[in-house]
Parts: sequence; C-alpha cells; structure tokens
Amino acid sequence: MKREDASSDLIAHVVESIGAAVEVADPFRHLQFQGFFPPDLYAAMLAAMPADQAYRPMSGRAREARRPDGSPTRTKIHLLPEFTDPMPPAQREVWGAVGSALCSRAVRAALMRRLAAGLEKRFGADHAAVGMYPIPILTRDVPGYRIGIHPDTRHKAMTVQLYLPRDESIGHVGTVFHRRVPSGGYERVCQMPFIPNAGYAFAVGTDTYHSADVLGPEVVTRDSIILTYYVDQTGWQKVQNRARRAGNLVASRAGLHRIARRLR
Repeated sequence: MKREDASSDLIAHVVESIGAAVEVADPFRHLQFQGFFPPDLYAAMLAAMPADQAYRPMSGRAREARRPDGSPTRTKIHLLPEFTDPMPPAQREVWGAVGSALCSRAVRAALMRRLAAGLEKRFGADHAAVGMYPIPILTRDVPGYRIGIHPDTRHKAMTVQLYLPRDESIGHVGTVFHRRVPSGGYERVCQMPFIPNAGYAFAVGTDTYHSADVLGPEVVTRDSIILTYYVDQTGWQKVQNRARRAGNLVASRAGLHRIARRLR
C-alpha cells in the first residue's frame, strides 16, 4: 500500500491534523477535522478534480438514489495506484500523492490512537492489534443524492469523510449524526458543516448512526473523500478485502471501455 511519491511532509501534516482534531462524544465518539490537508495541496486538489466521465457508479446503499433518467447520484474514483496511475499527469501527481498518504501506516496509526475508545468498545483490549485495510475513494454527489440513517456495515472498522467544497456556500449538506431513542426512532443530534478542508472520523459501532439529507438543486456537486478501513484480521477477511479491490478495478475498466465505445 506504500507509494514512494507520498511525501513525508504530507503524511506529517495529515497526522498532525488528526492529532489536533476535536473529539466529540455526542451522539457517539467522533473526530471533527479542520485544515486536514496542507492549504496549497487542497487548492491543487480542487484544480485537479476529474471530469464527470472519469467516475463510475457507487455501490452499496448509494445505489438507492437515482435521477429520473436512471443515472446515479453518487459516483466514485478509487484513490489507489491502479486507478490514479492512468490519470493525466497533473491529476496523477495530486491524487496519487493523496491516496498514498491516506493509505500510509502513519495515518492509520494516528486514527487508531485518536479513535481508541470506540475501537476498544468494539474489539476489546487488543483493539490496537486489529488489522485494518484502507480504501480511499473520491466521491461525487449530485442533486437527488441521499442516504438513510445507518451505522455502517460491520465489515468496516473506521470511517473517515473529508469534505472538498470550493467555498462555504453549501455548508448545510454535511453528514447528519443521530441517536437511537427508546421509542425505536432516531433523534437528529448534529450535522457536520460541509466546508473546505474539513471532515470527520469515527470507529464503526452499533450506535454510529448517520445519514445525508437529499441534495437540492442549489448543489452542483458535493465532492469528498471517503476513507474506509475494513477489518482485516482473519484469513477470510484478507481474501475478501483484496478480492473487493480487484473486483473494483475490473468493474472500473469495463465501465471505461463502455464509455469509450459510446464516444466513438
């Protein structure tokens, strides 16, 4: 998972950002980030945003939201070498470095330290030894996107989302955190502000309920990075995680071939 082009300065900045994150206990323990990436890199990321046709449909719960014409409201690009290496040079330089840093051992260790309480609650005293497999993806949401209240699948150990807007004009579209109430419903507790270079992280548990409201027409795109750490402990989990990665590559290349045929 290591890349030589992920600079030590970038990794050091990200680790420092994780260390400086505000920890909030309600409705579940989570971190809130500000200035997650260096300012000059953040500007470069915005300048290097891929075109819409470079993305492919998201799987999982995000498949539920579709436009009237059937097109997806959430699409993705994996920030892994097999996906970033074929990018145009300017994009490859930026997104290759970002993906490499997010997959680094130092970043994983920093998140595990800050999220130790949630990890211990789920995995017990040996939580620091639990294997975790990082998958960073660049996501693009468009009007009509929504996702219902859910705690994340137990295949995941840590969830991180890093917001990539150009300004604060759509600050109201951030992720919403909820609490389960005795009646069986959910109470809306707080909403992450969708502002530049911000985000959040939490250790996945049975109570980590979150959602996203329907994106309205005032939104052009809602761009973010979702960094998921999958539990990578047993032999079967290791096979699953690597098979999932290989399957995403096959699906991505098949999708690009279909687009190329349509453009001919």
